[in-house]
Amino acid sequence: MTDIKKQIRKHAGQFLQEIITIRRHLHQHPELSFGEENTSAYIRDLLDRWNVSYTFPFVKTGILASIKGPRKEGPVIALRTDMDALPITEQTNLDFASVNPGIMHACGHDIHMASMLGVIRILKEMQEEINGTVLFIFQPGEEKLPGGAKLMMEEGLFDTVRPDMIIAQHVLPEMEAGTVGFRPGTYMASSDEIYITVKGKGGHAALPENIHDPVLMASHILISLQQEIHRRAPGDVPTVLSFGKVIANGAMNVIPDTVKLDGTFRTMNEVWRKEAHKLIGKVAGGIAEGMGGSIELEIRSGYPALTNDPELTQQSMNIASELLGNDKVLDMDIRMTAEDFAWFSNAYPAMLYRLGIKTPGSEETFALHTGNFKADEQALETGMSLMTWLTIKLLQEKENTPAASAI
Repeated sequence: MTDIKKQIRKHAGQFLQEIITIRRHLHQHPELSFGEENTSAYIRDLLDRWNVSYTFPFVKTGILASIKGPRKEGPVIALRTDMDALPITEQTNLDFASVNPGIMHACGHDIHMASMLGVIRILKEMQEEINGTVLFIFQPGEEKLPGGAKLMMEEGLFDTVRPDMIIAQHVLPEMEAGTVGFRPGTYMASSDEIYITVKGKGGHAALPENIHDPVLMASHILISLQQEIHRRAPGDVPTVLSFGKVIANGAMNVIPDTVKLDGTFRTMNEVWRKEAHKLIGKVAGGIAEGMGGSIELEIRSGYPALTNDPELTQQSMNIASELLGNDKVLDMDIRMTAEDFAWFSNAYPAMLYRLGIKTPGSEETFALHTGNFKADEQALETGMSLMTWLTIKLLQEKENTPAASAI
């Protein structure tokens, strides 16, 4: 397989500048979740030019492309990238900064797309080495509930061809370019949106005997929820409950009738997740009632926990080490952030790994979901090389095991 590695490295180097140009175009023209019309059209134009077949649309902008090996039968691997950007104003001053006001690729989805387009470019040159079929999922709406992954599957994404495995990569600003990270098993948290409206009786702040203060109720609710949720959480289950938005539209001497609390609940156990939802309502409602008020509670269930298939992940780590070296393949800790790739991981053997994008030797880290987010574009060479190598090797190894899918 040494010659295949050499071919991959050769093609990755050959296409790097083209892929960087593609990445910069995508970065400069970001679009919000489920509105990726121009992004989708740009990708489809590239696929047409490269003579890659695809099915369109899924969820209005989603694309499913495919490349088959020389034989008609064999296993199937799906690769996934997200396409949407965030409602963030870019502050990087890059030459290719966003031209769409208030919208930015601040989560690296432009890098994900460009990297996968690089994989397509390489695999078209190495089509004879594909032992089966490769599916390429260009997915809308990763940043917005219920998530494009779920909706694409509901629209029949895999009705024609069912994948044996699905893999994806996601940038990590804290990790140096040239390195990647893996974690078998549960890796990322479920994510639910919590909306509590605390209802009381407002009035003049100097006349507390005439009011039922929802600001005070909300304060007790915030503290008690933190205590109760973390006290009741199973000891081996990571749990986060945070409220980032509190609105009490009163004034210095005016107590409002209502206070709104918006937060997020994250965990890695579905049984405890359901129990916690009930506990949030019980605690918040009990406090408000005891202080002469009431609550309205809305919990929007979001993405499930993301679980990397242990066998597929360990296998991928071994394969990655063959290409990059053991010192460039790192073990990852759990993360309480969420990813709608979890919908795929709940339905198929799946694995999401991390791609380092920090400039080697630099002390600067440009965090995700901020207006200052930046990436070392040399990471694209690692991104497309590794995903191509994983694709070829995983298909080869799957073909040598029982029950490989037939197309």
